[in-house]
Amino acid sequence: MARRKIVFVIVEGPSDDEALGVLLQRMYDKNTVHVHITHGDVTTAKGVSPSTILALLGASIETYMNANHLTTTHFQEIVHIVDMDGAYIPDDAVVEDVTAEKPIYSPMEIRTAHVSGIINRNMTKRLCINKISSMQRLYGIPYQTYFMSCNLDHVLYDKPNSTDDEKERDSFNFARKYGSNFPDFVKFISESLFSVGGTYLESWSFIKEEKHSLERHTNLGICIAKALIGQNTFRNTDGTEH
Repeated sequence: MARRKIVFVIVEGPSDDEALGVLLQRMYDKNTVHVHITHGDVTTAKGVSPSTILALLGASIETYMNANHLTTTHFQEIVHIVDMDGAYIPDDAVVEDVTAEKPIYSPMEIRTAHVSGIINRNMTKRLCINKISSMQRLYGIPYQTYFMSCNLDHVLYDKPNSTDDEKERDSFNFARKYGSNFPDFVKFISESLFSVGGTYLESWSFIKEEKHSLERHTNLGICIAKALIGQNTFRNTDGTEH
């Protein structure tokens, strides 16, 4: 039997994996594909820049390959899911609020006690996302980036300013709700008011405009549709088909 191809998925943190991990694995035929999920917000990592982000991403892939004695031929694709964090809003939508212990996101603005820091973060993040959203391959492996705006908690739970405890609780509840009903998850991500359709590049053009990177949007449905091409049924954990 041929060795399964690897889909290497990069998410921002453990709660993202908790919410989406099982569902991302359900997107692919487990007989031919192994889904590996790793964590890391490289777009805001210390010292990251458009000139270093590919090396940071590459290091993650290389570490996994070396640990498992793999080559690039073992990979089917790389899927990278990023939070937008309002990166593309105008600088004047970053508003000073000395009481804000951490950035407070709304559809119109970011309130923060450190205005210049958020403006600089946004500038760096924009440049990095511009770089990776236009890429087609990394290490010779097919690569695409998908966005959660303004972050994953905003898209999945409509809570852009979740605490760590809320993230943990909500991710568990989300996985429990959809883990045994993949078709409902597909409908939720692909057919909700926040779902951004069109082509991959069209979806990225949309999220970079105006204040869309603060609003509730995702193009993850495009990733799901791509993964499910050629699969005519959804199978639940009890073996039934839809």
